[in-house]
Amino acid sequence: MLEPMPADSLPLLTSTHRYLEEGIEQGLHFGGQVYVSRRTGLSAGDVITEDAEPFQERDLVVGERQPGQAMSLDTLMIWLSSSKPVTAVALGQLWERGALALDDPIARHIPEFAAQGKEKITLRHALTHTGGFRLLSVGWPEAGWDDIIATICRSRPEPRWVPGEKAGYHLAASWFILGEVVRRLDGRSYSEYVRQEIFEPCGMTDCWVGMPADRFEAYGERIGRMYGTEASSVSEKPPLARPWHQAAHVQGCSPGGNGYGPIRQLGRFYEMLLLGGRWNGQRILSPQTVEALTTPHRVGLYDHTFKHTLDWGLGFIVNSEHYGAELPPYGYGRHASRRTFGHSGYQSSTAFADPRHGLVVALVVNGNPGEPRHTQRLRQLTEAIYEDLGLVEPL
Repeated sequence: MLEPMPADSLPLLTSTHRYLEEGIEQGLHFGGQVYVSRRTGLSAGDVITEDAEPFQERDLVVGERQPGQAMSLDTLMIWLSSSKPVTAVALGQLWERGALALDDPIARHIPEFAAQGKEKITLRHALTHTGGFRLLSVGWPEAGWDDIIATICRSRPEPRWVPGEKAGYHLAASWFILGEVVRRLDGRSYSEYVRQEIFEPCGMTDCWVGMPADRFEAYGERIGRMYGTEASSVSEKPPLARPWHQAAHVQGCSPGGNGYGPIRQLGRFYEMLLLGGRWNGQRILSPQTVEALTTPHRVGLYDHTFKHTLDWGLGFIVNSEHYGAELPPYGYGRHASRRTFGHSGYQSSTAFADPRHGLVVALVVNGNPGEPRHTQRLRQLTEAIYEDLGLVEPL
């Protein structure tokens, strides 16, 4: 669906639409959602202020959320690891309130985490994926929250890993621990905290990390599905749906992986960050905290999970296109500015803000086609968005 909009709004995403449709034809996905917004009237490098012109928006929806059911703007899609920056913002709020310091050892807030030599691992190490407990299987969603925290606390860190000096993307364990820090300092569950302190103030009314059972039942078929599309053609071998739309995966809480909501609402999260932490008259973060979270804290380190050199803020992937000719995993494309920050989700989603252009992009497709094909798909889509908006700068 490519809807015409008023003349003073963003251009049609013509090339982006074409690539999404081609992806359906190639069996990469059944459908997708794209949300793009921009603070217009700005020159590259201008400071974005609260009194600047409102964001101009563009939505794009293609294909089906599952066979026989059209994808729509209000379909709730899983964000997977695109959920991780929500945890970073929660910790940023607690930092502002004096409840923690970024270089606190995690064990200061969770004493039992110090077991097996983990006493020197800090919040900053966890947020920059340099903590050294990256590949631990935590048993989610079958295991409950308390059991998962206990499993992580009694685990050993990886051998020959000096926290802060070696990098490797932590899939899930560090995000459960950071979520537990939020719970212990605030008293509310992680799910309740992010819903009440981040999603609702940002107008993200259909967004959840851990959805109540009554809301799960009420959403019904609005909850989208994700498919394994590693086979070459959907028509030749219909892919199986991942279990991620089922109750255990949607209602349980995984701070690093099971955010759910329409992708345009995740875009509002990044609009809030571009506005220095304010949304609709409410202060979610201070501008200084936004800067602290999105500025590189880990620079030039080789990531032993992704097998690529990547820069990182606190919970945010900072644009790393400048590290060689090989495509960085989950990048933002060659047109994104060096200041671009965001996060992506396993073979399916990305959301980011480009302060140089006053641009927010959030997109999700419902097929996991394998890393090489997804990397190419994501690069095509992100670059097409810049090209459709006329934001390609001379090389």
